[in-house]
Amino acid sequence: MTIACSVVIPTYNRAELLAHTLRSLTRQTLPAGRFEVLVSDDGSGDDTADVVRSFADRLDLRYFYQEDEGYRLAKARNVGIRHARGEVCVMVDSGVLLSSGCLEAHLAAHAAWPGPVAAIGYVYCFNEDNEDAAQMRRVIDVHDPDATIALLRDRGQWLDIREEFYARYTDEFHDLPAPWLVYWCCNVSAPTGLLREIGGFDEWFVRWGGEDVELAYRLHRAGARFVLSRDAASIHYPHPKVFKDNIANAVINYKYIAEKYGTPITRLLVDNHFFVINDIIRERGLPSCEEYLAGRAVEHA
Repeated sequence: MTIACSVVIPTYNRAELLAHTLRSLTRQTLPAGRFEVLVSDDGSGDDTADVVRSFADRLDLRYFYQEDEGYRLAKARNVGIRHARGEVCVMVDSGVLLSSGCLEAHLAAHAAWPGPVAAIGYVYCFNEDNEDAAQMRRVIDVHDPDATIALLRDRGQWLDIREEFYARYTDEFHDLPAPWLVYWCCNVSAPTGLLREIGGFDEWFVRWGGEDVELAYRLHRAGARFVLSRDAASIHYPHPKVFKDNIANAVINYKYIAEKYGTPITRLLVDNHFFVINDIIRERGLPSCEEYLAGRAVEHA
C-alpha cells in the first residue's frame, strides 16, 4: 500500500501530550498503511522515547533524536521532512488531538486543486496565554477527540482563534496578498517535494514564533494555494505557556523575516497584527513581493 502522507511531529519534553497526539493517530479513518508518523525529538530528557515505543505496534512510526542544544524546532521539523516517504507532509504539534478524519481531509484538500496546496486544518482550544486551560481540560476527552469536537462545534465554544480572520475574509482567502499569515504548524500540510524544494524551515529560528509563517511565505512565493479545511479538525490540548515571553521572542523573529526579504509587505510583520495586514496592504496599494523585487531588480540592472 502506497504511503500518501507523512505526519511530522516535533517534540521536546512533552511525553504526555505526545501520547495524546499519537493516540488520535491510531483512530484515523485513513488506513494505517496509507500514512506514516515521524516523531522528531529536540533533545527530550523525559520518557518521550518510551511513549513512542509504546505505539510502535499500532502506527508506522519512526523516531529521530537530536541532542538538546537549545530551541531547535525548525531543525527538528526538517529532520521529519527529510525522511518523509509520503507525497504530503502533515505537520502537527505535540498535544494536538486530530479528529478521526483529519488526515483524509488534508489529502482531499490537496486532491481538489491541480497545483500545489498549503492546507490549513482547524484547531479548537488554541489559547495564547493558557487562558481557560482548566475548563478546557475538563471538557476535552483525550480518548474521543471526535466527540469533543462535535460538542465544541455545537456550543460554538473555544473555536479556532483564526475565526476572526476567516470572518473578515471568508474561508476562500487564497486570493489575498498575504494568505500565508495564518499557516500555523499546529495542524497544516504541504507537498513534501515542494517543502524540500524551498529548503524546508529556516534553521536560524532558535526561539519561539514565526518559523512557520516564514515557511508559508516561501510556499506562497513558490505558487502554493492556501486552503482552509474545516474537516481537518483538531484540538489543541492546553499546556503551560507565557504569552508575554512568546511575543517578545516572536518580535525578534518577525524583524528577522522583515530584514531577510526587505519588502513592504514583510516589513508589516513587525508592528501590525496578522489579521489586519491584508487590509493595510490593500489600503496602501502595496505591490506584491514579486512585483516589488522585480522592480528593484530593474532599478539595479
